[in-house]
Order: sequence, then C-alpha cells, then structure tokens
Amino acid sequence: MTKLQTLEDFYQQKIHWMPDNLQQDIGHFNVFRLDDYVGPSACHLPYSRKDFYKITLVTGRSNYHYADKTIEIRGNALLFANPMVPYDWEPLDDQQTGYFCIFTEAFLQRHLANSLDLPMFRPGGQPLYSLTDEQVAPVKQLFEKMFAEISSTYAFKYDLLRNYVFELVHTALKLQPATTLYREANAATRIASLFTELLERQFPIETPGQQVRLRNANAFAGHLAVHVNHLNRALKEVTGKTTTELIAERLLQEAHALLRHTAWNVSEISYCLGFEEPAHFNNFFRKRAGTTPTAVRTV
Repeated sequence: MTKLQTLEDFYQQKIHWMPDNLQQDIGHFNVFRLDDYVGPSACHLPYSRKDFYKITLVTGRSNYHYADKTIEIRGNALLFANPMVPYDWEPLDDQQTGYFCIFTEAFLQRHLANSLDLPMFRPGGQPLYSLTDEQVAPVKQLFEKMFAEISSTYAFKYDLLRNYVFELVHTALKLQPATTLYREANAATRIASLFTELLERQFPIETPGQQVRLRNANAFAGHLAVHVNHLNRALKEVTGKTTTELIAERLLQEAHALLRHTAWNVSEISYCLGFEEPAHFNNFFRKRAGTTPTAVRTV
C-alpha cells in the first residue's frame, strides 16, 4: 500500500510550493478551488492515508474510494477524509467543480479534544453526504468565506476559519444525522466506543511486516479490563453484533483493501491479518466474502 502522505508530500506533489507556516503551533489550515486541480494535466494523488484531514465539496461524476468501498458521486457531495482511513478521489470526466480545505489535528484541538468525537471522522462513520442544488449554495458560501478570511489580516482569522470548518460539519450532520454513534453516557456505549477505537488502531496495514495482534474477543476484553461476556453483551446491545462478528468484518475490510491496492501475495496478507496459515485465511475469506482472495484480486 502507498505510504502515508504527509502535508509536505501534498504540497510538493499537488501544489508545487511549500507554505511558510506549515509547522506553526496553531496547526495548519488551507483552502483551495477544486477546479484548479482537475483535468488532463492534473496531478493524481494515489490511494493512501494522509496525515491531515480534508473536507471536499464536489460537483460532477466521480468515484470516492474509501477504505474497501467505492462510493459513486453523480451530482453534489460533501466528502470528509481523516488520517485513519486510506482514500482516493477518482474524477470520471473533466467537468468537476468545487472546493476543498485541509487541516491538521492541532488546528481542530483548540475547540475539540479528539477529532474522533465528530461522527464523520469516527471509525465506521459516514464520510459522504449528498447535497441537492439548493443545499449546495450555502456550502459554497462557507468556502468562499474561507478564501476571504485566509487572505485577511484579521488577528483571529484562524479562530474564524475553525468556526467555518465546524459549520461544514454541522451542515453535513443536519443532512444525514448519524445513527450508529456511541454517544449515550452509559457503560455499554462507553465500552463499545473503546472497543472500536482499539480495533481501529491496528489499521490500516501499511507494510508486509505489520501484523494485527488483537484478533479475538478474549484479547480485546483483556486490554479493556472487562470480562469477555460483558464485552459481548455491551457490543450486542449497542451494535447488534457480537465481538467476533465485528472483528471479522474489520479483518475482511482490510483484506479487501490489501488485495486490491497492494501487490503483496496472499501469504503476506494472511500474515499481516494474524492468520497462522494462508489456508486459514483462505477459509475465513471464502466463508465471509463468498469467494476466494485470488478471485477478488483478479476482478
């Protein structure tokens, strides 16, 4: 899989210049017009994780490859990307228009202790929100405000820009409220949230030497200092699925991503996902996906 793309990589490969304030303590923020970075001469950035957050407003025909999924965009959409999940945006024609902004964790942290508290940035969250022509107008206005503010000399402009980012977030949440967030203040939802965070820390797999260490309910229960039965009951209550089912779903998701986006052989992928033998991985994949790893790779 392509290595993590840093902010420096982004500016060198995409923009061909480097801002002077990239390492400022306030965190980094910048905004761009998408129209300037599409077309035959555009630099296409590969499917990979980035070490920054990105919010994109796009109008046109394109595909958004996110984790192991591909989401078709046929109109207006607001896309949210985070450093935990690899992604790639694939325009299907040159008729693309829109905006995007990029920012670091430090930029958000002045108002938010953990960006994973935002639904669209949580593991398993909704990264794409469709917009009607009426809904897209105020979103465009927000991006135009960003352009005006970032060029201003106002002493507190980054506080204002941060507010515009949160306004984009809340605009999206009003369009499609999240229904699977672990926000209620009870023991089951807290355990479910901790389990999800612990599970996601193991991904994505970026080198053939990296290996998933926590692969079963007992291992997760031990790290969370709860009885395995208690963990299972909590996850079943919150998600409707068992611990084993949730682990298997995430392993299968990563398996699809590695098969499609790396040249590693099946044995290497099997090792990375913690299977003792490639045959065990093949049996797991066939049972869960209904096909073989090799068949997925040749599609």
